[in-house]
Amino acid sequence: MKIKEFDVIVEKEDDWLFASVPALPGCYTQGKTMKEVTKNIKEAIELHLECLTEIKKKQESKFVAVKKVSVYA
Repeated sequence: MKIKEFDVIVEKEDDWLFASVPALPGCYTQGKTMKEVTKNIKEAIELHLECLTEIKKKQESKFVAVKKVSVYA
């Protein structure tokens, strides 16, 4: 298994730290300390990636391409 790195945003509100992963929409968690929020976000990322893998196995992709189109304007 290879190691993947993700940028994590940690914000503080009152006595809580909130962590989110911009590359994984919907992947977020909280904790009281930096150690706790780091442990929690690692677990959240692993679970998020596991779910994405399961979804990809169940769905056939219909995506074809992204195209750039230039026009005179």
